[in-house]
Amino acid sequence: MNTPTTLGRLYLVPAPLDFGCDSTTALEDVMPLGTLKIAAQLSHWICENAKSTRAYLKRVDALVPLQTPIQTQQITELPRQVHKKGDHTGDFDAKPLLACALQGLDVGLVSEAGMPAVADPGSSVVRAAHSLGLTVVPLTGPVSLLLALAASGLNGQNFAFVGYLPQDGEQRSKRIRELESLASRTGQTQIFIETPYRNAALLQALLQTLQPNTRLAVSSGLTLATAQTRSAAVSQWKKQAGGPNNSTPAVYAIGP
Repeated sequence: MNTPTTLGRLYLVPAPLDFGCDSTTALEDVMPLGTLKIAAQLSHWICENAKSTRAYLKRVDALVPLQTPIQTQQITELPRQVHKKGDHTGDFDAKPLLACALQGLDVGLVSEAGMPAVADPGSSVVRAAHSLGLTVVPLTGPVSLLLALAASGLNGQNFAFVGYLPQDGEQRSKRIRELESLASRTGQTQIFIETPYRNAALLQALLQTLQPNTRLAVSSGLTLATAQTRSAAVSQWKKQAGGPNNSTPAVYAIGP
């Protein structure tokens, strides 16, 4: 008689917010030891980019020795279309990526920065894990959206994350006015993000479109040596030059 296999678990492993950026921030300064210990025990990974995941594991290994050498670990990348379009709509079936968990092996899900599946791909993997009856374990680590919200001084009791704003100038301005109106009517903080090379354009659009008394908060490089947050009324932003670090992604928040 065959002994039933104990199912593996899916660990959501946060990554430091310096992924893809030049930083000398020590890993142990931003990642809890408990998270690093669990990461060091895993040998199967699902990620956005295998190269950067190996680099992350190398940093982990320097603090907590890996149980399995990096060269022999199984690291599977999410499909490219999932990166570009997101995977929260249910169009991508991630169950095959978790086949090893059905055989009793724990799997780690990691994104390029911060918490996987939060403003990053990975939700399809989490859904698949639940569908397969696997235990999903989120680990402690940096989450840029909540760090930025806490540092903004805006309403932390009622807020919404709306992802990226449109790239087209006219559509972007229209969306900014919609979000400002919603924030003004309800008091709900509106949070969105942008990539480094579009930070300057977005900030300019915000200052041109928002009302003078609307509060705008911008954070970048949080938990890093280059961390910065500025929160002020748009009228004050216009009086004093400044903006997010153009070498890192930024988190924006607006509210009354």
